Amino acid sequence: MSSAFVLIIGVVVILVAMALKIVKEYQRVVIFRLGKYVGTRGPGIVIIIPFIERVERRISIRTEVIDVPTQEMITKDRVPVKVDAVLFFRVMDPMHSVIEIRDYLYGTTQFAQTTLRGIVGKNEFFELIANRDKINTELQKIIDFHTDPWGIKVSGVEVKNVDYTQPELRRALAKKAEANIEREAKIVHAEGELSASVKLSEAAGIISKNPMAMQLRFLQTLVDVAAENNSTLIFPVPIDLFKPFLEAFAKKEKELAKKE
Repeated sequence: MSSAFVLIIGVVVILVAMALKIVKEYQRVVIFRLGKYVGTRGPGIVIIIPFIERVERRISIRTEVIDVPTQEMITKDRVPVKVDAVLFFRVMDPMHSVIEIRDYLYGTTQFAQTTLRGIVGKNEFFELIANRDKINTELQKIIDFHTDPWGIKVSGVEVKNVDYTQPELRRALAKKAEANIEREAKIVHAEGELSASVKLSEAAGIISKNPMAMQLRFLQTLVDVAAENNSTLIFPVPIDLFKPFLEAFAKKEKELAKKE
């Protein structure tokens, strides 16, 4: 009698141990009953029916970070490059991640590689360097769209490095960077000249209404020049002051010419 009781207690303990599962906060368990999906459970203590139900897989719902292996490929303008990236995603629907694909982690990684190769092949080399944010966004949208049926949400894709080994490409990049700097400098200089010309035009319009303003501005300029302790002072004189002398000199030359 006691042996049977102990046996029964032992069987009950074993069944209870088989029925109770502890699921962590960041996990969910996909339950199958006689081979058919019946639900996703967790976190906490999960009860399953022994021999009838079973835990098909424990799925982590935390954000996964995977490195996309370095891809050697050729850009649209036939430049050989090596590109690698990092992918951020998480499982939003554990049921689809189990039923729709055998290994969602492997599948997402493989699809990220093929998508990266396709995007790089459609862009020129300098576009990969200059428009990296645009390429990241395009990669994220494409991968997220195709992995959505698996219950995957891709939150971001970042191209980490675009490597090139040809020395001439390094020289070309340096020349382009220098040309861009010179272009920006010329644009800033031209904008400054335009702004200065507008202000000078406005100042000329104001001064033309009052001739004394020009004289005051001239005197102010003399004060500024004298403040520099210069030994040479340039004093501009209007040409109209010399006009009478020039006319008299010309008249005298004509008289001498007649006498000769």
